[in-house]
Amino acid sequence: MTVAQELANDAGVVRRTHSYAVWEITLKCNLACGHCGSRAGSTRVKELTTEECFDLVRQMAEVGITEVTLIGGEAYLRRDWLEIARAITDHGMICSMTTGGYGISRAVAGKMREAGLSTVSVSVDGMQATHDELRGRKGSWEACFRTLNFLREEGIYTGANSQINRLSAREYPMLYEELYKAGIRGWQWSMTVPMGNAVENNKILLQPAELLDVFPMLALVVQQAARDGVSVQPGNNVGYYGPYERLLRNIGNPLGDFLWQGCKAGLSTIGIEADGAIKGCPSLPTAAYKGGNIRERSLYDIVTRAPQLNINEHEGTPEGVKHLWGFCQSCEYAETCRGGCTWTSHVFFDRPGNNPYCHHRALVHAEQGLRERVKQIRGASGLPFDNGVFELRTEPLEAEWEGDDELHFTWESVRWPERWDPTRQQPEEEVSS
Repeated sequence: MTVAQELANDAGVVRRTHSYAVWEITLKCNLACGHCGSRAGSTRVKELTTEECFDLVRQMAEVGITEVTLIGGEAYLRRDWLEIARAITDHGMICSMTTGGYGISRAVAGKMREAGLSTVSVSVDGMQATHDELRGRKGSWEACFRTLNFLREEGIYTGANSQINRLSAREYPMLYEELYKAGIRGWQWSMTVPMGNAVENNKILLQPAELLDVFPMLALVVQQAARDGVSVQPGNNVGYYGPYERLLRNIGNPLGDFLWQGCKAGLSTIGIEADGAIKGCPSLPTAAYKGGNIRERSLYDIVTRAPQLNINEHEGTPEGVKHLWGFCQSCEYAETCRGGCTWTSHVFFDRPGNNPYCHHRALVHAEQGLRERVKQIRGASGLPFDNGVFELRTEPLEAEWEGDDELHFTWESVRWPERWDPTRQQPEEEVSS
């Protein structure tokens, strides 16, 4: 019997089917992103050796992982990254990669193909000036598109991933046009949240009420992408249960069956840090959700028995909603949604179960003539994957925004491409449930 079969059959442990791992193989990075949750830059203390990495690859295959995404920092800055990629594919797992795209040459792209990398996603966070500001390096935007071109020429499936915040959101239709022209096949979004460097740069974070204008804009982008044959996927902290839920989660199909079904951290996904720490999701704060280290315990033991990876073991039961509080506790979607993304709730409030980044929630408050605002009340420690604490305030929907809130996002601030109708109205709403 294989370890994967034991994991499925062992009556003494939580039954999970782990299939996907996101592996930070180094924290070294050649960018200086103002919204970086891991505070990447220098290598971690005592990052795994090459041999330890090979052993971890073996363990991942044994517990049933079928796909591994290599990340950093910047993964290619680790000297043995190609050996690690080859080991993953040699063990029958799909190997993909997410990169900042800075400094990758045509030769490096060719080595990616030779190592068996099937998909490479390049992080692009806005148009040129915005991206370069967020990424902390002039010329990084142009480097992203050179990298996309090299990858496409090497026959590698290319995608992009982007963060949604007050700097980038107004440029999303324009950014889509640039990415479409660059030949991307897929595009994934996530909301910028207050983790790591973004705690100190929290003015760029969207306020919950701004989702009222953000989501209609995103819906139009998804509709255009569907017409162009580009797969757009929202990340786990984008949603939930608003009028565009089906459209967003079914690649532009408003009649699709898939809806948000709750956090999957520790159920089908694991996150691995460069020093061997294991979490149920790569984005979760390390201090609160580290389940163990592969230098001290086997991967099998961690994923089956560590309580930190057990946060969703009661999915689908009354126990599964006991962690909810605030608006999420009384929400009509509570049993299915379970508070949305655990990562997002925790980094705002230092506890899970009440997610301010929810379209349905913003709409409910707007109907009551109210809006919510998050405001920082405690800073972060300065360590990778740390978070501060914010308080949640409720105020009249039409109240004046704070005087220094020059980044306030509105529908009128969105920039539209020439081939799009700049006078377009907000998209027709679809039924989400």
